[in-house]
Amino acid sequence: MIELNLSFFIQLINFGILVLVLNVFLYKPIRKVLADRRQVIDSACEKTVSVDAEVQAKMAQYEARLHAAKAEAGARRAEAMKLAQAEESAVLEKARKQASESLASIRERVAKEAGEARELLKKQAEVLSGDICEKILGRNL
Repeated sequence: MIELNLSFFIQLINFGILVLVLNVFLYKPIRKVLADRRQVIDSACEKTVSVDAEVQAKMAQYEARLHAAKAEAGARRAEAMKLAQAEESAVLEKARKQASESLASIRERVAKEAGEARELLKKQAEVLSGDICEKILGRNL
């Protein structure tokens, strides 16, 4: 069994003094360092969260601007296509009109030349038939 004598109380006092000394020189500084580290970690976490939120906001803004730019580019492309189609139809219509006018003038010229050729051929046929008749008959007509 344990005897309660003077050495027990001295060891108890030594233990108490050791706890106080360790508390002052070891535990409090360690707790202070741990508390400071926790504070640094917490502030870093808060800063990370705020930076992440800022990045997310900027990404959303970037996405919105990109979407708006794509929409504007699509609208401009559609407008350019409409203008190009209108210009294409105008050019085609002008070309058709010119081709029609050219074809009509060519037909008129061909008809006129055909008429002139017929007249010339009729005159030549009359002259030639007269020459043939004179040669067959052997006298002038």
